[in-house]
Amino acid sequence: MGIKLHSSLLLIALSATGTSLVHADDVSDARDALTKQDSDADTQKALEEVFEAAENSYSLLKRGGIGLNYSFDYSYYGDQRLSLIIAPVIDAEGQPTGDSNILSADVSPAASHTFTNSFSLDYGLFDNVTIGGRLPLVAKFDTEADITNYSVGDLSGTVRWQPWGIVPGTISKTLFGSLKLKTGDSPYEVDPNKHLASGSGYYSLSGGASVSKVLDPVVLFGSGTYAYNIPETDLNQVRDGTILKEVHPGSSISGSMGFAYSLSYDVSLSVSFQASYNDETKFVLQRGRDTINSTVGSQVTGIMNFALGVRLSPKTITNVNIGFGMTESAPDFIVGFSMPIDIEGVKPSL
Repeated sequence: MGIKLHSSLLLIALSATGTSLVHADDVSDARDALTKQDSDADTQKALEEVFEAAENSYSLLKRGGIGLNYSFDYSYYGDQRLSLIIAPVIDAEGQPTGDSNILSADVSPAASHTFTNSFSLDYGLFDNVTIGGRLPLVAKFDTEADITNYSVGDLSGTVRWQPWGIVPGTISKTLFGSLKLKTGDSPYEVDPNKHLASGSGYYSLSGGASVSKVLDPVVLFGSGTYAYNIPETDLNQVRDGTILKEVHPGSSISGSMGFAYSLSYDVSLSVSFQASYNDETKFVLQRGRDTINSTVGSQVTGIMNFALGVRLSPKTITNVNIGFGMTESAPDFIVGFSMPIDIEGVKPSL
């Protein structure tokens, strides 16, 4: 792939007495923050709603019901990373003139592979309220740097609520809220030259809504999510001669829309597009007694998804999906698989 030069990402507030650094890791961190969030509506959930919409007054779990789901996702990033060291031009009085010089530039290839095995447990608190949690197990490989990492990712919990039951011919509405913990290896605490991060490095609160409408044999669906990412302080990570002290991740807005087509009672095909906007991320670094404020500009990510849902039994739906990145910050491609795990024996009697 071509060299991903985002000039807005390379702009750093220059201090009057020292050089400024543009970190390739900063760009990578911002890119990772734009990937699909746990609470976002996806094609797998949409396909399940397609199968279940005609069977229940609510598409969520019934009160007291328990559902355990396994999913596997693989994503690949390949690009060229550019690292610059920029120094301001100082006049005879020691004041910055507004110009700057590039002291060094380094271009290095990057190729990363991420394998995520996730287990999601849902419980029907009421017929129209479902609570759930997600445990991701992450395996990450950087083939260029020859670095690997096997670790737990960021745990998350979600609440879904359907205010109104499903009425044929009307739009089905579901509200949801999610909390993501920073249980994975933080990119702001590990040595970036020796270790790969498995988590975002900060807590995140998100909420949104999803809608769907049945136009037999097609189901239209869409969703919108807003996420507030909580800043991290009291950091002490060494980066290219500086020390990272604080990270202020920007909030993000994401949305998806698409349709699912029922090929038969047992097979459905879904096509969807997902877009995310992440506000600028600010970094506070320290070099000696000088404080450097670094900013990674806002980014937009787009992903096109295709999914196939197959009903293996009245209670078992298997989903296979493949996605392609549409923007520079998106993964090159994504492959996923999910299926429920039968836990009938532990369900409470009705």
